[in-house]
Amino acid sequence: MSNLPEQPNQINIEISEEVSEGAYANLAIITHSHAEFVIDFVNVMPGTPKSKVKSRIILTPFHAKRFMKAMVDNVKKFETANGTIQDMEAVEIPFNFGGPTAQA
Repeated sequence: MSNLPEQPNQINIEISEEVSEGAYANLAIITHSHAEFVIDFVNVMPGTPKSKVKSRIILTPFHAKRFMKAMVDNVKKFETANGTIQDMEAVEIPFNFGGPTAQA
């Protein structure tokens, strides 16, 4: 047990069991207005013509930029440890993942 005083800038962050399980997403749709960025995370399954948004995150422009920088930093660290992640532009996977072609 430590007798050190609590740091005033520390935040105690808790996570519920349900949230800690996470939600798988293989598509992110990003939109923005002058005041916020909206990121919708979607799980698109092969052969399924319809998909639902699994999670929506709304960020201020300031926090969106911080998030972007954190993602860039983490991808660099991942690639240093595990090798280059192949860019989706280099991988020619049909968007329908082998299922029926969706129509709008």
